[in-house]
Amino acid sequence: MTGSWAWDLLIGAAVALAVTWLALIGALAILRPRGNLLREALRLLPDVLRLVRRLAADPGLPRGVRVRLALLLAYLALPLDLVPDFIPVLGYADDAIIVVVVLRSVIRRAGLPAVRRHWPGTDDGFTALTRLTGLDGHEENPP
Repeated sequence: MTGSWAWDLLIGAAVALAVTWLALIGALAILRPRGNLLREALRLLPDVLRLVRRLAADPGLPRGVRVRLALLLAYLALPLDLVPDFIPVLGYADDAIIVVVVLRSVIRRAGLPAVRRHWPGTDDGFTALTRLTGLDGHEENPP
């Protein structure tokens, strides 16, 4: 009877982890780029990775932004995916979706001009990036 509480705790933790994982998959499905935007996100991935590395190294950006970007780089370097590849659409696109969500947050906090300054790709690529993040036409500046 004394070991019963340990099993209850272990089962409760496993259920909480499973519910959290399912909620995250649901959030990714809702936040994913629509239509051709997902394909565009995958095409821009090399430039976006260079952008993330450059932004994370910029001491002029707020610390919270740099921490988010460093965590994103660490996640992308992990061999395990948040969403297994056998799940249709989201399985192969989870990295692109997470990158878009983090970049949307970075652009809102650091401002579009800071991101533009570090963009390594073409002007068309930057236009596609702002469209992917849903911030096209916004010239937001940090508070």
